[in-house]
Amino acid sequence: MPAPQILAHSPDGIKALGHVNLMVDTLIANATIEEQVSLLHRSLRAITRNLLASGSPGLATAFTDAARTRLHGIHAVPTASLDNILARIRSLYGAGMGFASLGLLASIVKATIGLRWEREGFMATTLAVIDTDISQAIQSCKEELEGGRANDLTAARDAVNKLSISVKESLADVKSWDGEFPFERAVNSIECWKI
Repeated sequence: MPAPQILAHSPDGIKALGHVNLMVDTLIANATIEEQVSLLHRSLRAITRNLLASGSPGLATAFTDAARTRLHGIHAVPTASLDNILARIRSLYGAGMGFASLGLLASIVKATIGLRWEREGFMATTLAVIDTDISQAIQSCKEELEGGRANDLTAARDAVNKLSISVKESLADVKSWDGEFPFERAVNSIECWKI
């Protein structure tokens, strides 16, 4: 069945639902997934903006209400790029370069702000592993300091501070949606360590 479209006006002057024309429907039905994704990627924002700008005032409100409802129900899932970043982080702290790993860990923690996840599941498990990574990275930092390999104490303090801020912001965000905070060990590791 063709996708609905908004017609300019029905006979009684009220906007009415219609259907896309046959050629557009044929394009949608026959274009490859790659072609459709490429087309959508390039033009979806512009199409959406034009549709919302040319529609009734209530259309934009309905759109944002629907978007909020949809986004609220979406739960985060880890990606392959996260695995690559975590491998890099583990390489750094495993080689005794804990301070170099803290900035990447702070970025990951900060990226959780605004996301939602189930209390049990793959994302929660991944975040628990990241919590352990933070504790391991802090231990690596301690060894880096004790071994005299931390040459720039100001940069080291800044890295710890940046991670601490990210963890606190994540905690506040998780509390706002009554989720389970995944970085408890990180909080304890940061609070119990003074650089």
